Amino acid sequence: MKEVRWGRGGHWRAAAVLAWVWLPVAGLAQAPSAPPPGDEAAYDIRDDILIRTAEGATLSATVVRRRDVTQPQPALLTFDIYTDPVAFRARGREAADHGYAGVIVDARGKRLSPDPIVPYEHEAADAWAAVDWIAHQPWSDGRVAMRGGSYSGFTAWAATKRLHPALKTLVVSAAAIPGYGLPMYNNIFLNANYGWAFYVSDNRTLDNDTYGDRERWERPPGAWFASGRPYREIDQVDGTPNPFLQRWVRHPAYDAYWQAMVPYGEDFAHINIPVLTISGYYDDGQVSALRYLKEHNRYNPGAQHYLVIGPYDHFGTHHAQKDAVLRGYAIDPRAQFSTPDLAYQWLDYVLRGGAKPEVLADRINYEVMGANQWRHAPSLASLQAHAVRFYFSAAREHTGYRLQPRKPAAGSLAQTVDLADRRSENNTHSYPDPIIEAPLRGASGLMFASAPFKAARVISGSFAGELDVTLNKKDFDAAVTVFEQLPDGRLFHLAYWFGRASFARDATARALLAPGKAARLPFETTFVSRQLARGSRLVVLLDVNKNAMAQVNYGTGGDVSDESVADAGRPLKVLWHTDSYLRVPFER
Repeated sequence: MKEVRWGRGGHWRAAAVLAWVWLPVAGLAQAPSAPPPGDEAAYDIRDDILIRTAEGATLSATVVRRRDVTQPQPALLTFDIYTDPVAFRARGREAADHGYAGVIVDARGKRLSPDPIVPYEHEAADAWAAVDWIAHQPWSDGRVAMRGGSYSGFTAWAATKRLHPALKTLVVSAAAIPGYGLPMYNNIFLNANYGWAFYVSDNRTLDNDTYGDRERWERPPGAWFASGRPYREIDQVDGTPNPFLQRWVRHPAYDAYWQAMVPYGEDFAHINIPVLTISGYYDDGQVSALRYLKEHNRYNPGAQHYLVIGPYDHFGTHHAQKDAVLRGYAIDPRAQFSTPDLAYQWLDYVLRGGAKPEVLADRINYEVMGANQWRHAPSLASLQAHAVRFYFSAAREHTGYRLQPRKPAAGSLAQTVDLADRRSENNTHSYPDPIIEAPLRGASGLMFASAPFKAARVISGSFAGELDVTLNKKDFDAAVTVFEQLPDGRLFHLAYWFGRASFARDATARALLAPGKAARLPFETTFVSRQLARGSRLVVLLDVNKNAMAQVNYGTGGDVSDESVADAGRPLKVLWHTDSYLRVPFER
């Protein structure tokens, strides 16, 4: 398991949402009669299984069952592109020891499959075929659960695009949505995953040697940014064709290409199975994980969908032991829990009538950082019941401008960004690494600070609001980053958002801005829960996203992937109007 981070100076870092391989977890409870986990003689392991799909593709699968189980069982399926035969056998043994037939199916083209490898595009149909195959096996009792994280969390949701009657529940952590969280984020293509396609498609398993070469993947973003060439040519700058990237950048909107991969719109209305979602405040895939939850509840208000979320990063959402210190922040002791243990408790609850996991006291279950406690709510919307608007005032305050609950007089603050300049970058503090850092010096953008809080306050949920802006161009990429400034001056990273202005209201259809005319851009940051200290302030950075880890939007109104530094023209000028606001999700 590897996590690669890149940075180009200052505090800025971008973390790649890389391969997650579900390794066997030590310390899982075993049945009293279970033989040692390493004793493969206790298991019937088949890793030469081939499954034919209705489309004529071939999938390979590993099935693990305990030899001392003779009755049909429910099956626990993971559908994965991160083929690792040793890890897959261990994963199957773990499921078998918990009373399930463990089934791991390789994505099309992986391991024994002779078909081409194409990430994302066939998983909805192929995962359905895997569920159907399992349901017809003599060792199956006709019930299938899907468990997965990151990519295999995506495939679990893909399987519900056309829900098979045998599929009874999902338990997923950091589940991805192609086209919504990666390889583009709010319609901005990112470079953090540039090398991922090579990792999963260079061979029938995983290209660990290439993907583990940090220096190899540090070069392309910086070299492309310095060159000023169009984003579509980043692989030419790199010197190695990246055909999947080229395929993806042809779809800058969340269009029918992406929508076909997972449930979309009314598809969610027929998903009537219980779902458990696990995510983290610092999970790069949070935007996708919560999107599934929101859309499921929107189209199926009675959905049995539970969320567990706390101070975890992408990989921590999957682990039995969370990082005690995450990017410089010592997490509360009560934030610790075992994801595998919770997953099996959930499966036993849904499929065997076991007790509901204790942490699931309501649909939304979240750990309050700094308070060392779990809280519970019936919905995400309920957490906004006591939200307070704070406006971006032009009045001076602290080291920047005033963030205030009273609407200020009409006015604006100007920001000018030379999009042709490659000596400087903007929005380099939005990524939460470290989570706690020294006061910012020389940050780009505009900084706003609230008055100090007279008492400790708990915030839980997303910061949302609207930016009222006027540009001299047709488009730009905006950014909002929210911190708690501690009484000693250090900054605690709470949440962030960045997105393309022309897609701010609808990710599926671009609406360009009119130069010289004000436009209102809705935004919603990542979800967080934190007890703010007495004497702390809220600090917010407004900025333009221009850096080596994402497309540069030059504002011509054309396809951003085709724009180059030659299209920069005059510097971008943004007027941030003072009726722009941020809703702060205070709890009572």
